[in-house]
Amino acid sequence: MATQIDGTDRLLVDLLRADARRTYSEMATEVGLSVAAVKRRVDRLRETGVITGFTVQVDHAKLGSGVEAFIELRFLGTTRVDEIVRSVSTIPEVQAVFTLAGDPDALVQLQVRDLAHLQQVIDMLRRSGSVTGTRTLMVLGSWLRR
Repeated sequence: MATQIDGTDRLLVDLLRADARRTYSEMATEVGLSVAAVKRRVDRLRETGVITGFTVQVDHAKLGSGVEAFIELRFLGTTRVDEIVRSVSTIPEVQAVFTLAGDPDALVQLQVRDLAHLQQVIDMLRRSGSVTGTRTLMVLGSWLRR
């Protein structure tokens, strides 16, 4: 059964996506509800799984991993989806794994120091599981909806 959310719930989610540190008081002012009502709604959105967590946005370049890339992975046709995720998710440079229908089988997001480091990680990916092919896509810039 789908969770019932209204326009106010959607606005609260949008406000938290833009700044997860926003206070209940700030949100209450923006949506025209009391602080207690906003807290109840956010609690309900968390309990029902609409809000799954709160995160921090990181400048990877300042942490020494300024190169971002996506790697398309192709696996043997007998490889199970959970094996795909398991085979690459232990590599620390892997930020996300998206399993796909069609070709390729998975898209892996990486954050690495430089091109030599990228090559090392690609070699690790190629040796993991039943990888039959890769294709690398370098990120030049990005925009994310917050």
